Amino acid sequence: RYSLFYNHLKNIEESEGGLDKFTKSYKTFGVNQLADGGIYCKEWAPGAEAVFLAGDFNGWNPSSHPYKKLEYGKWELFIPPEDGQSPVPHGSKLKVVIRAQNGALLYRISPWARYVVRDEDKVNYDWVHWNPPQSYIHKNPSPKRLKSLRIYESHVGIASPEGKVASYKNFTYNVLPRIKDLGYNCVQLMAIMEHAYYASFGYQVTSFFAASSRYGTPDDLKEMIDVAHSMGITVLLDVVHSHASKNSEDGLNQFDGTDSCFFHSGYRGNHQLWDSRLFDYANWEVLRFLLSNLRMWIEDYRFDGFRFDGVTSMLYHHHGIGTGFSGDYNEYFGLHVDEDALCYLMLANHMINTLHPECITIAEDVSGMPALCRPVAEGGGGFDYRLAMAIPDKWIQIIKELKDEDWNMGNIVHTLTNRRCEEKYIAYAESHDQALVGDKTLAFRLMDAEMYTNMSVLMPLTPVIDRGIQLHKMIRLITHALGGESYLNFMGNEFGHPEWLDFPRIGNNESYHYARRQFNLTEDDLLRYKFLNAFDRDMNKLEERFGWLASPQAYVSEKHESNKVIAFERAGLIFIFNFHPYQSYVDYRVGNWHSSLTVAFKYKILLDSDAGEYGGHQRLDHNTEYFSEAYPHNYRPNSIMV
Repeated sequence: RYSLFYNHLKNIEESEGGLDKFTKSYKTFGVNQLADGGIYCKEWAPGAEAVFLAGDFNGWNPSSHPYKKLEYGKWELFIPPEDGQSPVPHGSKLKVVIRAQNGALLYRISPWARYVVRDEDKVNYDWVHWNPPQSYIHKNPSPKRLKSLRIYESHVGIASPEGKVASYKNFTYNVLPRIKDLGYNCVQLMAIMEHAYYASFGYQVTSFFAASSRYGTPDDLKEMIDVAHSMGITVLLDVVHSHASKNSEDGLNQFDGTDSCFFHSGYRGNHQLWDSRLFDYANWEVLRFLLSNLRMWIEDYRFDGFRFDGVTSMLYHHHGIGTGFSGDYNEYFGLHVDEDALCYLMLANHMINTLHPECITIAEDVSGMPALCRPVAEGGGGFDYRLAMAIPDKWIQIIKELKDEDWNMGNIVHTLTNRRCEEKYIAYAESHDQALVGDKTLAFRLMDAEMYTNMSVLMPLTPVIDRGIQLHKMIRLITHALGGESYLNFMGNEFGHPEWLDFPRIGNNESYHYARRQFNLTEDDLLRYKFLNAFDRDMNKLEERFGWLASPQAYVSEKHESNKVIAFERAGLIFIFNFHPYQSYVDYRVGNWHSSLTVAFKYKILLDSDAGEYGGHQRLDHNTEYFSEAYPHNYRPNSIMV
């Protein structure tokens, strides 16, 4: 694999003048404004017989501005300035006109288009030339690379209690302060790359270089990222390079009139479950397109890194369809692995690490591909983190299938600690996947219909709500503290958002009722959502203070099946969880370790899920001091009584 990567890198150096020049192609391809006011255009359309530029600027004449054919399927066009002014004004509509091999004229949006919009009375998107007289100027430097990542997974369009598509401006001034207050230091933005179908959650991308216009302008997004940086918040883009929308009128599909171009032709070029097109990662121009795309988001918008979606689909020719992964190494090495896609991921991470070493990359891989998060120089994939995707599935299985008294402590600990040493994992109890219609969030699984009737503090605390609130806090804390080297939460889940997520579509009469986040619920003192919100905030603040995510893996001293107790140490803290449905304990001995065998260490409660401010029953005295004694317990040299 490293040899394949190295050969690609060597070819880029020899034929393109180096990785830096190769990945700057976003500045020359598409339609670009020159300093003298002229316009330079460049496209890759290997299947085209001829290429033209048409638009408002030439009265939509499909043949007045022909491109010149270059080598390797490339085409270029230079339009001189008119009296020192651009011949293509800012805001004017454009189309690349392709004469296909069958003679048909195809009106296409450039794959490199920076801004596309859809009029309300139209189905398809239009390409709009974006060249404002004064572009947004970033004022704040990007934050330094974080040791502990506490990620707030977000979607701009649903980030409002109102039933509408929310804006970049709304996120900037209403949501970012909330994220900062909750103690998250990183926001991961979904559905930014333009996608014609809103209900695709942003995963059916049509224009890879365009920020979604349904939330505002490119400058609005730049301002949003700049303000996040001013708060010390790192901003990651959920990037979709695993597949592309099948749209041809306003997407990449059949751009040059052929079935291939950016994609594999025939069966291999189609994803049978996602109904989308699959990139040909062995193609030189596809590598140019995708690598330049990453660089554009970093350098133009100042994103601080990426979460790569659908990595499992990229890694294997079977795309993970109908395939289980047990951890056997035969599942990761063989002819079923798409080495071209893996090589692209190695190139992408190498480019990012070389040109922008402060950036972070995350792999969404359910297979557990070994070394995916090791450096490229070691033959690894080069990612910094991978998602611990087994954890949310385990919590769902436990809540859905087991009685409380049947919870297996050893199985919970195994799931939370089952990761390869020196590959960093992002732990999460739930993400956007669990919030979507057809699934249920943890809060909804725990409390279900009673969330609509019994979340008021004026109502008696029912057993269902009591159990749900307590387990919601405990599940999130043990996942945060034991499950990985980073933590992720999907917006609204921190306070147990009461409804699923469903985008407007024909099946729900195009309703926005469930395509929103009701942040206002946490601001109502009469509702119990405030308890979960406060616990999530203080949990993050405690991690910020002690940095357990950046510490070595925890030492688990106890996983007691009959007592339903889990105890472990990490970052100098002792975490103790009592999952028993009805049994409390007095003078419970917990083993621990500290550096001195002669000095008695003193411990105090820092975070208590049973505290009143978190909707608990206040059964513990926070003024109590707990002294460690040289009494070995559970293979630890010391212990405390709690």
